[in-house]
Amino acid sequence: MEYSFQLYSARNFLPWDAVLERVAELGYKQLEGFGGVYENPDQFRAKMDTLGLTMPTGHFSLDALENNFDLVSAQVEKLGVQKIYCPYLAEHERPTDSAGWKNFAQRLAAVGAKAKATGHGFGWHNHHFEFETLADGGVPQAILLDEAPDIEWEADIAWILRGGGDPLDWIEQYGARITSVHVKDIAPTGQCEDEDGWADVGHGIVAWKNIMRALKQHSNTVYYVMEHDNPSNYERFAQRSIETMRKLEEV
Repeated sequence: MEYSFQLYSARNFLPWDAVLERVAELGYKQLEGFGGVYENPDQFRAKMDTLGLTMPTGHFSLDALENNFDLVSAQVEKLGVQKIYCPYLAEHERPTDSAGWKNFAQRLAAVGAKAKATGHGFGWHNHHFEFETLADGGVPQAILLDEAPDIEWEADIAWILRGGGDPLDWIEQYGARITSVHVKDIAPTGQCEDEDGWADVGHGIVAWKNIMRALKQHSNTVYYVMEHDNPSNYERFAQRSIETMRKLEEV
């Protein structure tokens, strides 16, 4: 199995050339991009090619996807991205009721149609807020997937937990929509506070053995992407996390 590394995890440890070299040394074959690496896609692609790395998935902002899709399309073509994921919605932009989330789902569906027309998959990447029940009883993540049935889902398992959701329930119900997974862990209470409470994969509280079994049974996951939002040492995170995942390959 090939594993991917979300480059956001190493944004504080530049230069990128050194990061890519180390990630490749640790056994990663894939990368997931984010806005900080798209400035010079030709140069970035050349470095990836030298190291035998690919970038099958990438995060692109909602603003870029809605207002400058031609630029996004050019970037993904140069980098070899196959699946485009929209990663976030700022707090002041988040709807407060089900009707608002239904409208937002239609915006995502429109982006998805543009991506499909260029031969690329498109999906939403969750954080915690999509699993917090609205005052009218709606759950944003369910609304997005139900109202935009053609978009994919990059499921960030640790954020599901932080939002109060049960990953196993979501995987069972919506697994057919999951094409990529963020493999991320949560530290026990009171630990790793300097890393915002995140942990290296396999060194936290997330039950990855059960989750991997459920993903293999119920989902269409193609990409397993390691991510840590704020590691104090990205090399430690990258090494320990891929070691954990290799041990779980037979579950």
